[in-house]
Amino acid sequence: MRTSSTQELARLAGARLEGDGTVAVGPDVVIDARKATPGSLFVAIPGERVDGHDFTSQAAAAGAAAVLASRATGADLPHLLVDESVSGLSELARGLVAREHERGLVTLAVTGSSGKTSTKDLLAQLLEAHGPTVSPIGSFNNEIGVPLTACGVDGQTRFLVSEMGARGLGHVAWLCSITRPDVSLVLNVGTAHLGEFGSREGIAQAKGEIVEALRPEGWAVLNADDELVFAMASRTSAHLAWWSRTGWESTGGSAPDGDLHVQAVDVSANDLEQYRFTLVVERAGGREQHQVQLQLLGSHQVSNALAAATAAIAAGCDAKTVASSLSAATTRSPWRMQMDVRSDGLAVLNDAYNANPSSMAEAVATIGRIGRTRRAEHPGAKVHAVLGDMLELGGDAEALHRAVGVQAVECGIDDLVAVGSFAEAIAEGARSAGGQARVMKTDQAAASLVLDPADVVLVKASRGIALETVAEALLGGDGETSGVTQ
Repeated sequence: MRTSSTQELARLAGARLEGDGTVAVGPDVVIDARKATPGSLFVAIPGERVDGHDFTSQAAAAGAAAVLASRATGADLPHLLVDESVSGLSELARGLVAREHERGLVTLAVTGSSGKTSTKDLLAQLLEAHGPTVSPIGSFNNEIGVPLTACGVDGQTRFLVSEMGARGLGHVAWLCSITRPDVSLVLNVGTAHLGEFGSREGIAQAKGEIVEALRPEGWAVLNADDELVFAMASRTSAHLAWWSRTGWESTGGSAPDGDLHVQAVDVSANDLEQYRFTLVVERAGGREQHQVQLQLLGSHQVSNALAAATAAIAAGCDAKTVASSLSAATTRSPWRMQMDVRSDGLAVLNDAYNANPSSMAEAVATIGRIGRTRRAEHPGAKVHAVLGDMLELGGDAEALHRAVGVQAVECGIDDLVAVGSFAEAIAEGARSAGGQARVMKTDQAAASLVLDPADVVLVKASRGIALETVAEALLGGDGETSGVTQ
């Protein structure tokens, strides 16, 4: 944020100021006292295990200039006192974004059942080619992460990207009230979080709040290939921008009504599952075509790239520069389709950050294709997978995990290790499809694999299963790795 006085910050946050109102605060806003910097604002948030209010003196010692808190503490700093710290942080972020929006800040919001973080990272790289951009680190997409990211805007920021998750109806609407979007991007409506919403229609109702938050002059960027996202067009009076991985055949052979249409044609892949395509952009000014060669792995990255490109163009970016930036874009968040190759040749595809049925299907399909390519050069190469629980799937969880086992065998995985609470369901699915599978504990999975240098291994589960430890154990086999996508 811009360096501001404690009095000004108290006004923006709706806080009661105790202490000197002339102290300069900025540019950093932190919630971890260990990350406090000279001049920073420390937000004291009570947690399940620790209370930030107990660390205000530590933040002061590190140079923090003020504290936003729900009660006075022993730190010798000005205090911005609010009823509840998270709400105070949200109010501060709302005020900071509104201040910068008046001078031209463009706000973009991203939601969807899968692909949010990967697409957000792509979008940030496209926008950065056109001006200073603030974007979340990792998956900062909740009631703390969204406002904390938003507090990073200053007088030079041209674009703010917000990733928005939802655990229930009204959550996305609340986040949009903090960083009201000029451009809202909806990726898909899948089966992730079925346990919380009950149905895909319930998920769509919640995700669609992101387009309802738009002003009439804003842009709704929608996936024409997803029928539930397609239907969201009726929930906004903003401009419509459409993107499609399959072309316009899914809507009867013609593009849907809108002001911007983006699609991929002539799609192909190399032996590492890095995709090349022609980016086709159509709008009132005419039609443009630009070549894109992605560095990222997997066919799902074509959809992510199209979504990010459409949002960036809707935000005013040049299509030619967008295509060039897509070709240069890399993975920014760890453990998302991250391919590392050991010095002996073993390839490990680490996609352990998150998992849901659609992303799991894409990951096993990707490792299967990579395995087939490797076998062309090394006939004895095998494809291994260590797969764990997909969380928050509700009553359909067992059936969905069994389907994963079936998909793994159908995609050519030779050796499947299942871990977690639904490991038996995954293994049963694989065996029913004629494959080999065994159930192991997480800390035994890596050692259970019999590997040759030409083999490939997929490691994937929801974040709570911590399968990145399996990837780390595999890559530690010889102490040297070369990252294909970092």
